[in-house]
Amino acid sequence: MSKFKVQIATGSDGSIAFDVPLRITKRGYRKLVQLTGPETAERPWDARPTALQRALGRAERWRRMLESGEATSISDLAAKEGTDFSYIARLLNLTTLAPQLVAAILDDTLPSGTTVNDLAINAPLLWCEQVRRLALKRGPLR
Repeated sequence: MSKFKVQIATGSDGSIAFDVPLRITKRGYRKLVQLTGPETAERPWDARPTALQRALGRAERWRRMLESGEATSISDLAAKEGTDFSYIARLLNLTTLAPQLVAAILDDTLPSGTTVNDLAINAPLLWCEQVRRLALKRGPLR
């Protein structure tokens, strides 16, 4: 038996309309249809980390490498990781995000369409300004 509240309406012309509660969000480059309700079914592709979650994880790992002395500079880190200096520098900005933004990344509740560049390029230093800027650009946190 379904736990979702589906409303069925019949028209005078014999047509039937279904009202199913769902939410459409953008996840990466695809749209994700989620049923809203008490117990939504988990799908295997929803369990994989999003691009933002992977980027945040990479940034934290690189920050720890720099702080521990495993890498002496961003240039050294780029050489060790075999990636571009500017990419590492941009992602390292994610380590200074407001705690509620980090939580929203991990919970996948950022406004639809939010990208790494929205959060990492020229991010304000004040946490309240980071949240305000994202809300102006993409909408409020869910």
